Amino acid sequence: MKNTKKILVVMLMAMLLTTGCTKTFRDEETKATYTKNILCRPTEEERIEIYKNNDIDIDSLPECKSLTIQSGGYEGLWTNIFVKPLAWVIVKVGKLIKNYGIAIMLLGVLLRLLVLPLSKKTIDMSENMKKANPELQSLEKKYANRTDQESMMQKSQEMMLIYKKYNIKPASGCLVTFIQLPLFFAFLEAIQRIPVILEETTFGLYLGTTPWQAITSGKWYYIAVVVAIGLSTYFSFKNTQAASVSPEQESQTKMMSIMMVVFITFMSFTLNVGIGLYWIATSAFAILQNVILKKLRERKDK
Repeated sequence: MKNTKKILVVMLMAMLLTTGCTKTFRDEETKATYTKNILCRPTEEERIEIYKNNDIDIDSLPECKSLTIQSGGYEGLWTNIFVKPLAWVIVKVGKLIKNYGIAIMLLGVLLRLLVLPLSKKTIDMSENMKKANPELQSLEKKYANRTDQESMMQKSQEMMLIYKKYNIKPASGCLVTFIQLPLFFAFLEAIQRIPVILEETTFGLYLGTTPWQAITSGKWYYIAVVVAIGLSTYFSFKNTQAASVSPEQESQTKMMSIMMVVFITFMSFTLNVGIGLYWIATSAFAILQNVILKKLRERKDK
């Protein structure tokens, strides 16, 4: 079990280390930061002028509506397997429904649906953990004052028997996160590299700006994006929190969840609205999905 977790962590770290392929430049006149290695041409005259003034060759790029998965040539496994296909799908769906913000939200929900079997396993494991919790707590009390190696080995063996009895596979709880994080970073990069997305609005919100940029320029209503991200993240974490073996572990889990919610909320000030809508949509869907799965599980157990 521990080895499986280590493998998942190493694989996730390796995946995340391959991200960060978006290159940026700062325009001295506007004092704003723009994506340098965009996949297609901007449509706004002002944005086109900014790129040309900073010696960025955009004439060789295709129009965003003509974007293909191969546009820009080979840029490495991460970009060609994740970023470009996602960018292409976002553009196609955005053209179809004539709104890129809603396209991002719909695709986020669709990806959540694709990992639904894994989400169901996570819910099942959480419910099984609740059933096993009394026995696990008794096991903790049994070995509370025994720290010798032999006792620790016996404790580990007994814990594995309890896990087997209730069909608990702790490593499976990491799978949804393992899949979701790379997709989140791929979405973030894809959105930043498609100018046409950043030039449009959804629900009256400019997709290319960050809440912090908007708020500091007097558009206080952008705080709604940050609040929505914070609340959806909090209830998503709360909804998926598994049973804890001991009060200490429960306290640590709650503290970690709070710290993550605070971190993500503060980070959302610096993420563009487009990726914020993706996060809100997927978190809200995850909450609804988990509620439904838990209800179905409860009916099945009766």
